[in-house]
Amino acid sequence: MEQLLQTIIIGLSNGLIYALVALGYTLVYGILQLINFAHGDVFMLGSMIALTLLMMLGVTPGMDVATTIGLIIVVLVVTMAITAFLNVSIERIAYRPLRNAPKLAPLISAIGMSFILQNVGLLWKGPANLGFGDVIPNTNILTTVFGLDTAVELSFKQLFVGVITIPLLLVLMWFVGSTRQGKAMRATAQDPDTAGLMGIDVNRTIAITFVIAGALAGAAGLVQILYNNTTVWNLGFRFGLNAFTSAVLGGIGNLQGAVLGGIVLGLINAFSDRYLSAQWTNAIVFGVLIAVLVFRPTGLLGQQLADRA
Repeated sequence: MEQLLQTIIIGLSNGLIYALVALGYTLVYGILQLINFAHGDVFMLGSMIALTLLMMLGVTPGMDVATTIGLIIVVLVVTMAITAFLNVSIERIAYRPLRNAPKLAPLISAIGMSFILQNVGLLWKGPANLGFGDVIPNTNILTTVFGLDTAVELSFKQLFVGVITIPLLLVLMWFVGSTRQGKAMRATAQDPDTAGLMGIDVNRTIAITFVIAGALAGAAGLVQILYNNTTVWNLGFRFGLNAFTSAVLGGIGNLQGAVLGGIVLGLINAFSDRYLSAQWTNAIVFGVLIAVLVFRPTGLLGQQLADRA
């Protein structure tokens, strides 16, 4: 039983990070019907930016808790701002000129931009894995704080993932569902031409979508470096593939679906790694994805963003 609970905790922690990245894929696809392959690499650069800022600010293990929290918040805000600017710049340079081109053109442009960002990461930080110390303690909260006699571990690092990720997910869902700009995003997703005729600035709405997606990628990059303590230039491909699979699994274009897909994928990964073999994990993940798409092509929850004008 304890092993089962431990596996669920690990799966939820990884799944929440997948969900944060998957939301960027699903937002852009819901608006433009574009698979933004460069999104995973924006996430990768976000992790490198966060690592650089943490080192510049002198964040190290053993620092005062209040100081550490304050510096992490500063790094979070700055990283989100930089990746948001990077993402909206990508939209302006690589996607907007191809807005009316055949759909294959922006797709190829996205793949090309992905390779460019990978090489930026490679030139900036080199080919080796970059490590970072345990700034957030890996201590078991259940035993040190609550005094429980259990082998199940819920670390401060795993709690940190939830503390950062869950509020961001809730704020995004509120923003898209309840604000004026969120309604403009949903109207643009349903019919950009009609939305333009109704007075919505379509270009501005799309740019804001990329800003939000980029900011989420930056936040996920910080969470990833503090949780897994490592980053590398090709992290975006490996992690982005899981995040994109999460978006498709839940129903690409559906915010709740992206979150559900990320959690489901995280649990599948965790259970496969523990009870079967890590070598089989990717095969099992994509086997489940194929099964879902065969029997429910729209994903677990179906596309929603473009249906809620």
